[in-house]
Amino acid sequence: MWTKSATELAAAVRSGELGAAEVIRAHLDRIAEVNPAVNAVTRTLEREALAAAEDIDRRRAAGEQLGELAGVPLTVKENIDVRGSATTHGVPHFEHAIAEADAPQVRRLREADAIPIGRANMPDLTLGGNATTSQLFGTTVNPWDSTKTPGGTSGGDGAAVASGMAALGLGNDSGGSIRLPAMCCGVAGLKASHGRLPSDHRVAGTEPTLASQLLPVDGPIARTVADLRAAFRVLAGTDPNDPLALPVPLDGPPLEAPIRVGVVANPGGFGVHQGIRAEVERAAATLSDAGYAVEEAELPRYPDALAAYGKLISTEFTLSWPRIRPLLTEESARHLELSFERMPPCSLADYVSVIGERHGIVRDWMRFQQRYPLVVGPVCTQPIGPARPRVLGPEEHMRATLSISLNTATSLVGVPAVAVPTGVVDGVPMGVQVIGARFREDLCLSAAEVIERRFGTFTPVTPGWKGEQAWTR
Repeated sequence: MWTKSATELAAAVRSGELGAAEVIRAHLDRIAEVNPAVNAVTRTLEREALAAAEDIDRRRAAGEQLGELAGVPLTVKENIDVRGSATTHGVPHFEHAIAEADAPQVRRLREADAIPIGRANMPDLTLGGNATTSQLFGTTVNPWDSTKTPGGTSGGDGAAVASGMAALGLGNDSGGSIRLPAMCCGVAGLKASHGRLPSDHRVAGTEPTLASQLLPVDGPIARTVADLRAAFRVLAGTDPNDPLALPVPLDGPPLEAPIRVGVVANPGGFGVHQGIRAEVERAAATLSDAGYAVEEAELPRYPDALAAYGKLISTEFTLSWPRIRPLLTEESARHLELSFERMPPCSLADYVSVIGERHGIVRDWMRFQQRYPLVVGPVCTQPIGPARPRVLGPEEHMRATLSISLNTATSLVGVPAVAVPTGVVDGVPMGVQVIGARFREDLCLSAAEVIERRFGTFTPVTPGWKGEQAWTR
């Protein structure tokens, strides 16, 4: 059963072909089999998951209509509240911070009869860079190659979905943290528009600062684009706990054919690995064959977008740094300190100016996407890195930051993107992202499905190790 997609599992449970309880038991068995090596699932929610599954089975037997994701097992990142479970953020300080209620997106998934089966690993406070290592739970490795990272910061969810431990993962993305794990693990991920999906990003009751309101977006990781679409339908909408979530229709108005696609293989001109450029070109050619009007494009105000992102982050994190720094390891702290060195915090006047500048950048992107409703580009311009975090020097840190700059720029302007795999090269997955105009997730998903139909899906994968097993506490 762990080889089936989320939509396949839900259809089988609704029809009675499969029982929800047997689906959950099969995935718990899969976790027991592969998680000791992958180390993606930090804790199982076995008792609660089986109780929810048995309730679904009782309701189906009684003739009740089940939800769209009936019986689908999902993992939930360690920084998203699941009632009765600690929201640890990966650090000892929050090890016993038991959530009294579900976060809005967890509640919506439960209402669709999806079942949280476990929590998924993440870097300390999401600040560890592109590796997934936490103080509480150790290092998560890539199920394709244990020497490689599963990406960050939702790497636990990416690895769990790719290896069949769950059919869906729930992570978040403020600069690639869903898209990067999707690419590294050979699965699909949706970073929705700002304001599209409800969330609650309070930490220990503290309200989020402006950047933490504008940048992070919670969303699904799955093995197929159809599963992303199903999760998107469930997650979208308003919620009283998120005043920024908007009641926007799931599908936008039809566009005149052919839909124009801008190809950005080397964002910002910072350099791109030849193999990654080739994947972007293959994806672009696939869309061209399908009737899209594909041409190279230059993104508007790209350096300005990166600078504004960096200034917002550094200024706000500097204010809370005295409280955050004692909670981090040297590696995690150094990652952010290098960011401070590269992009020092602003004065109040400059910070206010940056907020205004962001408004103008968003306006220019909206104008750009009137011509190019879709953009195809890399998730990361460099090959997958090592599983364990390293203390980087300033130049290495700069290269790593620029390699994922397309993610940070699109997070700043709040537009949607779908990461979709394109193949497996030298034993590790490759992929691209399809970026859309704001609230045009429908266009992103449709184009990603075209790419998926051409190249196929590659998971779940049973790990075959090239290096040492994951370290666990």
